[in-house]
Amino acid sequence: MIKPLDDQLRQQQQQYDQAAYQQLVNQVKPKPPVARNCLGAFLVGGAICTLGQAIVLFFMRSGLSLADAGTAAVMVMVFLGALLTGLGVYDNLAKIGGAGSIIPITGFANSIVSPALEFKREGFVFGMATRMFTVAGPVLVYGLVSAVLMGLIVWVVR
Repeated sequence: MIKPLDDQLRQQQQQYDQAAYQQLVNQVKPKPPVARNCLGAFLVGGAICTLGQAIVLFFMRSGLSLADAGTAAVMVMVFLGALLTGLGVYDNLAKIGGAGSIIPITGFANSIVSPALEFKREGFVFGMATRMFTVAGPVLVYGLVSAVLMGLIVWVVR
């Protein structure tokens, strides 16, 4: 009878200690600068999207149709994202813009190039080639599967 009471007291003490620790953590933990983070994401994401729109307009003025200009702009934006990641500029941009730098297509290029650069010391095959799609691989798989499923649904409905 004493042992269950002792276990119960030990459990209550542990719960009290956890609650006290959590209260201490909440007091010491710095508050995130939400307004600054939102502003940075808005400005960086907006700048990337404005650049993309300028590239689309440039290609349209060069004589491409809207669809072709959009395709060319996506290729240029992916190239710029990969280039800026390779030069180390995109990481600094991401520190300022947070999610604003991840959402556009340039963030996708960054997610492919970053792991490749990180593991380039291990060689081309076992380093870059195998690690390149660690982050973007699941995105590619789910995107491809979703596209195939949507294509099948459209084909069946028509």
